[in-house]
Amino acid sequence: MLRSNCPATGELIWEGRADEAADVTRALGQARAAFARWAATDLDARKAVLRRYAELLSASAVDMAATIARETGKPLWEAQQEVASMIGKVDISIRAQAERAGYRAEGQGFGQAVLRHHPHGVMAVLGPYNFPGHLPNGHIVPALLAGNSVVFKPSEETPATGELMAMLLREAGLPDGVLVLVQGGRETGAALIAGDIDGLLFTGSAETGMILRRAMVDRPNVILALELGGNNPVVAWDGDPDAVASIVVQSAFATAGQRCSCARRLIVPEGPVGDRIVAAVAALAGRMRIGAWNAVPEPAIGPLVSVAAADKARAEIARLLALGARPLLPVRDLSGLSSAFVAPTMLDMTGIAAADREIFAPVLQVLRVADFDAAIDAANATAFGLSAGLVSESEDLWRRFLALVRAGIVNRNRPTTGASGGMPFGGLGASGNHRPSAYYAADYCAYPVAGFEAGVLADLTGDMKGIVDLAEEQVS
Repeated sequence: MLRSNCPATGELIWEGRADEAADVTRALGQARAAFARWAATDLDARKAVLRRYAELLSASAVDMAATIARETGKPLWEAQQEVASMIGKVDISIRAQAERAGYRAEGQGFGQAVLRHHPHGVMAVLGPYNFPGHLPNGHIVPALLAGNSVVFKPSEETPATGELMAMLLREAGLPDGVLVLVQGGRETGAALIAGDIDGLLFTGSAETGMILRRAMVDRPNVILALELGGNNPVVAWDGDPDAVASIVVQSAFATAGQRCSCARRLIVPEGPVGDRIVAAVAALAGRMRIGAWNAVPEPAIGPLVSVAAADKARAEIARLLALGARPLLPVRDLSGLSSAFVAPTMLDMTGIAAADREIFAPVLQVLRVADFDAAIDAANATAFGLSAGLVSESEDLWRRFLALVRAGIVNRNRPTTGASGGMPFGGLGASGNHRPSAYYAADYCAYPVAGFEAGVLADLTGDMKGIVDLAEEQVS
């Protein structure tokens, strides 16, 4: 039996049977049978269904936000923002499809050269728990718009959110089989990955991303789009310490550190400037209210998605302390809260060699460096490459940073978590496979088909070289 519980209260949110391999095979068969008709459906008709889905999301926004908040533990205000992003994704996807995967024809002497885009077929979407609505929605909407059918497995931590999404898509008029929901954990996901699919769209951890890469190494026919995590740097170099702190705190601790674009490493200059920045960040982090999704007054952050996730975070903090890390924040009293809560944590890691891995929690490692070249070197000292940020008013430093830092999202004087659905979202190295999502999801949801087309049949013999002239052959 599969269950999800509110991490803040332990309340049961959803329970149901986990789908087994045979169930997944049936789901894939339904999606395969529905694909041809959906792909042949007029694009305007597909747009109409998805616009109706956005309308239903708007009408159900209160229930959707409450479901997300209860199931993930994130504050209600943040869940409401997530629902707004889900609604906005439809119009953004329609614009992106027209711009990046649309139709183009150019006149030629023989007729025309035409560019079209075709859907791949059956797309498997594996959803994450941190944004259980917005992130899978970011795969599903463009995939359906392109004419694909979808088998969607939400995270086992957030099945209720996935079920509500699927229900709204059906109510919007999506034909049977075009989106099929399967619920379950690792075994269900493994059956889906191994099944008859044409594409695999995944947002989640780098470790799982490596497993998926290996699983597809002998399946070049399957389009694989990975949006993974990051050990993301924010270089805070100058400026008013309180203003700098407001950017760093949002970068590091938004969603209790459960965003793939959260800053994991704060890089500052050695000396008084860096000291003032670190002190301001610590002071602001200490003011963050921690509480349940519906607490009054509203919290800045909630719990991690589960006690198991929080235990893993606490083990990572203990590992860093054992290496010699120096705590920069006092221990917060979380008595009265569930064990899924983890307070913002800052550790001075200067001079300490730590493993290059993502800690998916509100944990910020501080590194002090001698100069800006060393700051860039430290920022790039990772196998990941999702997001990076510079906090500085120097145009020269920004130009150097932008030219040299390796990341798919590079922000200046804004949180590393800042992103737009109207731009690509993805990274390098262990952070992805060069198929960014968001606006560029249109690229991996359809493949280009180029063609030369002539409406009138013409004899091309005269254009061919080296052909014997029949009249000359008869004379000879």
